[in-house]
Amino acid sequence: MSEQKLSTRLIHTGDGQDYKKIAQSASVPEVLPVYLTSVFAFDDVPSVDDIYDHKTDGYIYSRIKHPNTDAVASILTAAEGAEDALLFSSGMSAIIISILAVVSSGDHIIASPVLYGGVHDFLQNELARFGVEVTFVDFINDDVEKYIKPNTKLIYTETICNPLLEVPDLKKTADIAHKHGLLFYVDNTFATSVVVSPYKFGADLVLYSTTKFLGGHSDIVGGAAVGKADVIAKIRPKLVLYGAVLSPMDAWLLARSLRTLELRVTKHSQNALKVAQFLEKHPKIEKVFYPGLLSSPDHERAAAQFNNGLFGGMLSANLRGGEREASTVIASMPTIKYVPSLAGTATTVSYAAKTSHRAYTKEQLDAAGITFGQLRFSIGLEDADDIIAEISAALEKI
Repeated sequence: MSEQKLSTRLIHTGDGQDYKKIAQSASVPEVLPVYLTSVFAFDDVPSVDDIYDHKTDGYIYSRIKHPNTDAVASILTAAEGAEDALLFSSGMSAIIISILAVVSSGDHIIASPVLYGGVHDFLQNELARFGVEVTFVDFINDDVEKYIKPNTKLIYTETICNPLLEVPDLKKTADIAHKHGLLFYVDNTFATSVVVSPYKFGADLVLYSTTKFLGGHSDIVGGAAVGKADVIAKIRPKLVLYGAVLSPMDAWLLARSLRTLELRVTKHSQNALKVAQFLEKHPKIEKVFYPGLLSSPDHERAAAQFNNGLFGGMLSANLRGGEREASTVIASMPTIKYVPSLAGTATTVSYAAKTSHRAYTKEQLDAAGITFGQLRFSIGLEDADDIIAEISAALEKI
């Protein structure tokens, strides 16, 4: 073969084929590299056939899976004590695809009425277009079992409900679901496996917006589903079909973040309890929603389910006032920013009636207990005394 021209040498020297040499090296990277490739190369046709036919492990196209998602899946599976996991491009895609994978037209779902607003919108409005019926049931004060129908397929709730921080009985609900041959899905975004693993209480699938505490640095968007292998097997082809796989860079950042998850969530929880205790005693606060408070109606149930006296880093508080007072407090905090998300390193405040639950009607807000004087705080990793001082100063403005 004659000597290759410059452009050819620039393209084919030091390309992915060099990984074969790296794989045979006596040393490996301490941290998994980022696999920024959309596709993988093969030497022959049988090699591709063997991967498609599940005769050998390997990668074909990054929309299907790639090494970075596999690495994160293994971490999450180990953290939950589960059997398998999948990574998605967002928490909403994880939830939507995981639900669509197990229901069909004519089926019925039972769900909590107090959920992240986007999920409530999907359950109430989008699923109706597919002929799937949803009944919203108060998991705390009502009997879920009496709402089960012959066509019910799934029970869905959150470990710590957004934004009122209610805590359903996970084992009781799982037992009801399995007694009737139903699946039980739990969104564990607010808690993480540091606080509780719903899988150990019988959940068939544990869902996450990895954008939140799992990522924890406000620099990625992603989702995850962790649980039983047979349920994951139903979801996997839908994930591939809808093209919602997590990107290699976001997966790499998520793996980085998971290494410190226990340290971070422990600190978030400790700080949140201190802030909740402060707010509970403040004369300008009408009510505090935090399961770590002894006064919380959910405290006993949460304490029985949660690990190491931790109750998560999220809390909500009703001001003695409405939208004007809420807006004043938000505008009066210099470092606690108004952020329509949660669970970064910094303390932030959100306003559910205007952001996450904006699509709720007035009637739905009232039924859920969400008011225009209600603020939701994501308590960060700062010194707790500094967080309290800033909130206290803002409350003095109303």
